[in-house]
Amino acid sequence: MALTGLSEESRINPLDVVERIAAINDWSFERAGDDEITILVGGRWSDYQVSFTWMNDIEALHLACAFDLKVPERRRPEVQQLIALINEQLWVGHFDLWTQDGMVMFRHALVLSGGLEPSSMQCQSLLSTALEGCEGYFPAFQFVVWAGKPAREALDAAMFETAGQA
Repeated sequence: MALTGLSEESRINPLDVVERIAAINDWSFERAGDDEITILVGGRWSDYQVSFTWMNDIEALHLACAFDLKVPERRRPEVQQLIALINEQLWVGHFDLWTQDGMVMFRHALVLSGGLEPSSMQCQSLLSTALEGCEGYFPAFQFVVWAGKPAREALDAAMFETAGQA
């Protein structure tokens, strides 16, 4: 007997909610079946490829947000250190480095157990958290990968905020 019973009731597909958000914002998207949608969102530092996957077996809407930054093998240990420093600061979601292809991505999930259905606000919040995290920390990743900075120095430089305008 399983410790948790998964709901067998019919529910709306959570990706339908995500698709409506993409359409309202006029973002390019592609549905890869009933369990995945990928949205392209332009940001200040990069274009973001946001994939939502409905994982029916664990009743979770998973988000993975990747950006155009391939980490060379020689910089991966320092990027891993940077990710650890960043993840210490995050309340929800986390960054990962996919070592097979050197891609950095932000991941998060919305658990909808017991047949719960996601609201538009929940899906927008999930997406906003990912995009804000990627936009906020992208410069730190660039400092490590392209400028060769140590993780702590790159994070401090990226988080430095100036007052006023020049």
